[in-house]
Amino acid sequence: MFKIPPLAITLIKAIIHLASLSTLLYFYILIDSNRLGADPVKEMIHFLGKTGLNYLLITLAITPLAKRFKQPLLIRLRRVLGLYSFVWICLHLTAFIWLELNWQVGLLIEEIIKRPYLTLGMAAWSILLLLSITSINAIRKRMKKAWFTLHRWVYVALVLGIVHYYWSVKSGLIEPSIYIGLSLLLLNERRQYFKSLYHSLFKKP
Repeated sequence: MFKIPPLAITLIKAIIHLASLSTLLYFYILIDSNRLGADPVKEMIHFLGKTGLNYLLITLAITPLAKRFKQPLLIRLRRVLGLYSFVWICLHLTAFIWLELNWQVGLLIEEIIKRPYLTLGMAAWSILLLLSITSINAIRKRMKKAWFTLHRWVYVALVLGIVHYYWSVKSGLIEPSIYIGLSLLLLNERRQYFKSLYHSLFKKP
């Protein structure tokens, strides 16, 4: 079977960087040309959040694809995709604090406490922050097996992020439902892991 060579992985990474920069440029063009609809602030925040979710879904699709097509080098793409997911979600959060709350941190805390969907969103961001920090090779080596345990929390971040998105949408639930379907599909690919986790947590003594 044909194996993807290391050079191709480097090329794919370059394409990922180019695609990310192109998306950012497209976002700027939408803002500059006033093409974000009647509520541009809302559309900006949603655009950034959905882009972050897209990258997170693609990140989680890498492992099943690598296993199914027996292309282990694809795993090398997970970190760059995961970091881009975190960057876009950071932009999403920044846009919300800047454009909706005018940098009022106290108001942000009140909103997080008062609105459950914001609570879930901040929890997802906090998990992704930890995963991004610990993606550094030196930290990963020091953490050893604990690194794998921590990074499985990405499944929790995905669920929290999807529910956050679903609750934040006031109308037009078709698109969030598609995200839910894709998430369930990706989580189902890990069913053996979840079964083993369930048995380890709830098995009889």
